[in-house]
Amino acid sequence: MARFQENDLPKAKLDSNSLQKALKIFKYGKNHKWKFILGLVFLLLTSATALAFPKLMGMLVDCVTNKDLDRANEIAVALMGILVLQAVFSFFRISLFVNFTENSLSNIRFALYENLVKLPMSFFSQKRVGELNSRISADISQLQDTFTTTIAEFLRQLILIIGGFVILGNISPKLTLMMLAIVPIVAVAAVIFGRFIRKYGKKTQDKVAESQVIVEETLQGISNVKAFANEWYEIQRYKNKIKEIVKIAIKGGQYRGYFASFIILCLFGCVVAVVWYGITLTIKGEVEGVGDLISFVLYTTFIGASFGGIAEMYAQIQKAVGATERVFELLEESPEDIKGNENRPVIEKIKGNVSFNNVAFSYPSRKEVEVLKDVNFKAEFGQKIAIVGPSGAGKSTISSLLLRFYDITSGEIIIDGKNIYEYDLESLRGNMSIVPQDVILFGGTIRENIAYGKPDATDEEIMLAAKQANALNFVEGFPEKFETLVGERGVKLSGGQRQRIAIARALLKNPSILILDEATSSLDSESEKLVQEALEVLMEGRTSIIIAHRLSTIRNADKILVLDNGRITEEGTHQELINLENGIYKNLSNLQFSNS
Repeated sequence: MARFQENDLPKAKLDSNSLQKALKIFKYGKNHKWKFILGLVFLLLTSATALAFPKLMGMLVDCVTNKDLDRANEIAVALMGILVLQAVFSFFRISLFVNFTENSLSNIRFALYENLVKLPMSFFSQKRVGELNSRISADISQLQDTFTTTIAEFLRQLILIIGGFVILGNISPKLTLMMLAIVPIVAVAAVIFGRFIRKYGKKTQDKVAESQVIVEETLQGISNVKAFANEWYEIQRYKNKIKEIVKIAIKGGQYRGYFASFIILCLFGCVVAVVWYGITLTIKGEVEGVGDLISFVLYTTFIGASFGGIAEMYAQIQKAVGATERVFELLEESPEDIKGNENRPVIEKIKGNVSFNNVAFSYPSRKEVEVLKDVNFKAEFGQKIAIVGPSGAGKSTISSLLLRFYDITSGEIIIDGKNIYEYDLESLRGNMSIVPQDVILFGGTIRENIAYGKPDATDEEIMLAAKQANALNFVEGFPEKFETLVGERGVKLSGGQRQRIAIARALLKNPSILILDEATSSLDSESEKLVQEALEVLMEGRTSIIIAHRLSTIRNADKILVLDNGRITEEGTHQELINLENGIYKNLSNLQFSNS
């Protein structure tokens, strides 16, 4: 999966609108605003001490001309004092900005995560989760770098440039005009050259990323590589990519060499030019002494370096503004209203009577395609209602609508005599549980995954749920038992084991309405038998909606609905539907049992 790197981040145009959006980020640090203000104070003090340094150095050199040792000692002590103060001010500046930034970003991360997990499924159906996750990581990282370092350095360099020019003008207006004619041109040329080099750096990074993809693909599919005896093919593929990296990196290195030579030539050339012209003005009496000339050279060096750095920092701030805009786009997405209010009071327990009345639905991303059309059915408390049909008929969509992952287009869904929209989502979903075909476990222990259905469950409750789900035997077979780590997404467990953990989780939740979404379709016969036995226990005393592919698992359902092209075309018990001549259910049954 591709990851966003810092160089991939787009830059935002800096205007009043984008800056207003960027400044909104400060509201997340309002409880720490004095740290930011104090940081600015120490930033000003750091800049002031930096500007005092060249002037004092010039005064120290003048002591040589005047042969004034006492004055030289005083200035040397003052210089050491300035350096100590600058070190202290820099410490507090950095510490305060980091403290403000980390606390602010902590609040942003929490607000962003909180809003993300509350967003409706329609949002995630239109976004790539991996890309979303990478983008969030890159944007937050960009904000962290910018607010910790870049903004402070940008302001400091700006102060040094403005303060430096004021002091230079006071020393010698003529020398200042000459410096203005040289330094900015060199600084701009350096920035342009630097951008060109960064492009080569990005090309190298891209090729390195491509080589990493080869490694990742090879290792993930290592069994296929070995089965096809393609080790040498993969080695050669990686070797060719490495050669491309070396070729581009060497070319980039040559340009960096040109750049370094250019900077050295220009920097020392500027110093020579300024010193030469300064000596000329000193001889003519237009500059007071050698000390002022030395100060002038040092201020020129400061300003030249600041010009070069401020352009790069401006680009980083552009990226940060763009990152802020994208973060706020996510923060401003409307979340689901999960908690109850006076119009939708929290209901502790739902009985489980379900009714679909003329329900039609289209996914938000494909509004022109009607997935469900005029769907009608009832499920009384305790009934087992099975839904079957060809792939793409809309079976799983019914479970998504029951859980209110999406809003219906028309019609109504009634639960216990009330419209589904009259329930708050927390109560509604808290009374339902789903066992899907592809169970995704969290990367913790077996205990934690079972307890996900009831976070405050006791050890006895967890063990009982595992026993009822036919999971206790294999769990007890592990050396760590319930503390066994299941691995990322549960990869350390088999499909049947993951299903039984999911059933235990559902049992612990004790839902009124149970949804089984092809819960046994991908299992082998032995695993299916164990899972099916656990499901029978799970379905007792609750309304069960069973979405099935294997018809053998739903023969005992109280009612079977046949869904075809978004419509319920047949309805009845197994025996009633088998007796329908040329019926879809009968054809599906004949096809499955003839194949078996």
